[in-house]
Amino acid sequence: MSHSKVWMLENSAAITSTKNPLAKQFRQLHQAKERRRQNTFLLEGTHLLQEACAVGYPLLQVAVTAAWCRHHGELLGQLQRLEADIHLVSPDVLGSMCTTVSPDGVVATAQRIQPVMPDTASTAVSLGVALERLQDPGNLGTVIRTAAAADCDRIWLTADSVDADHPKVLRASAGQWFRTSLQTVSSLEPLGSLDVQLVATTPTASIDYWELDLCRPTVFLMGNEGAGLSGPALELATHRVKIPLAAGVESLNVAIATALLLYEAKRQRRAG
Repeated sequence: MSHSKVWMLENSAAITSTKNPLAKQFRQLHQAKERRRQNTFLLEGTHLLQEACAVGYPLLQVAVTAAWCRHHGELLGQLQRLEADIHLVSPDVLGSMCTTVSPDGVVATAQRIQPVMPDTASTAVSLGVALERLQDPGNLGTVIRTAAAADCDRIWLTADSVDADHPKVLRASAGQWFRTSLQTVSSLEPLGSLDVQLVATTPTASIDYWELDLCRPTVFLMGNEGAGLSGPALELATHRVKIPLAAGVESLNVAIATALLLYEAKRQRRAG
């Protein structure tokens, strides 16, 4: 964006009331039911906006402070080229629009877009993760970030999990949310038609996870933080493995467990 346009935005009348309709609309999106009703979600912070712009993700409304504008003229220009509706707001108003305690000066809304994906049965998958009933947004965001780093093809998430576009999910994904193929499904049952090995972790399995041949097309089945996989999902597994734990340790965090499995698959494939 040119300096003149930045100057014009910085010197336009800022929204200073938290009762402004725009501020109210953003606050509504703090709630999952409103994100679903409006088919819209929040993007908070400079890094997420940069990642959205990098992939050309369509944005609707963007709220910025004058101080943020002065330091991010280039990103402001990218937002304008994406035809986002940009509004200048006071720091107090921006704070009320965000879910974070210390926002860095920018927040946006974006349209929910369900990715267009081929039927599960006809999809070639080399490495995937299927998540059932995941409830913690930090865990989901970390899994997404790790899956992207490990070059995972697909992520499936059951609909009874935390919303994939929960603000904390997006933040925990560190922007990789925009670069993963994530699909919400009613159940994991259709994965049984894939030409892959479906691998579940259970403490009673007879082999450690690194003993399984993970060079083959593989989808890891990961369950709820407390209850693990449901009976039907566990029955889908073609292989069961264990992650060995020291005495007195009951389990690992699901995001950590997923990272171990994905990177073991990556290690084996590089070695092979």
